[in-house]
Amino acid sequence: MIARMAAAPTSHRVLILGSGPAGLTAAIYAARANLEPTVIEGTQPGGQLTITTDVENYPGFADGILGPEMMDIFRKQAARFGTTFVFGDVTQVDLGRHPFEVHVGPELHRTETLIVATGASAKLLGLPNEHALMGYGVSACATCDGFFFKDKDVAVVGGGDTALEEAMYLTRHAAHVRVIHRRDQLRGSKILQERAARNPKIEFVWNAVVAELVGDPQQGGLKTLVLEDTKTHERRELPIDGLFVAIGHEPNTRLFTGRLDLDERGYIRTRDRGTMTNVAGVFACGDAQDPTYRQAVTAAGSGCMAAIDAERWLEARHG
Repeated sequence: MIARMAAAPTSHRVLILGSGPAGLTAAIYAARANLEPTVIEGTQPGGQLTITTDVENYPGFADGILGPEMMDIFRKQAARFGTTFVFGDVTQVDLGRHPFEVHVGPELHRTETLIVATGASAKLLGLPNEHALMGYGVSACATCDGFFFKDKDVAVVGGGDTALEEAMYLTRHAAHVRVIHRRDQLRGSKILQERAARNPKIEFVWNAVVAELVGDPQQGGLKTLVLEDTKTHERRELPIDGLFVAIGHEPNTRLFTGRLDLDERGYIRTRDRGTMTNVAGVFACGDAQDPTYRQAVTAAGSGCMAAIDAERWLEARHG
């Protein structure tokens, strides 16, 4: 038997983890600075915007644009200036040596600077059979799965912008959409609240949480929600065809626990109003370090900042 030799590591000046608005904007700026960046795209290239329908609040698109289409434009622009793309997820990082080492499956990448733009992921309810029913009546992405609920009765859990956007999108397909919220007031922006309130297909269920999911993937999937009143704690059953979870996000930063300075929620802390982390040569941008705004436009702006910070750091290091 002939032993396989490990592939030689690939070296970079700038390596970017993540291909959402932050990562691709960082790539555009780094490529234009002739730093020949490489983007590790992850297994969901484009980030959260690839599961977003109409983007109406990004400057430059007067009539709005579909999220996936927008990210495709970002990617083409980054590629135009010489960005290299690698498909796959990072499995291990070593920031204790320089150049930094990043593993993508069996591949080893070494880089002088690292830009972390890993974004955030949707939170789930944490109910016992939630994962088993995912794809069988339970979803965290209305734009991915809404089509399958044509003329059905569905529910959305949450009270922020994401929940309202999901609910309004679902009205394109579903016959009826209930928005279930643990309080008696929404957290979403006023314009979205007003749109949802005017939509005849949307009904609000106040002061309620989903306590149980009733159904079996082998027997038709989700059938019923058990709702618990947050004030009286009384429970009732609600027959339903689909449930969409829209209760927020958590940063995709577990790889950096113990390696970078994170806050109590896992967001990467950056310094001096910039993108520098506590490790020299490592920069963070987008939703991985932004617990406050979490918008495509602010992510893109911070991606620009990260690329400029990385370029200046390399200049100072090499003279």
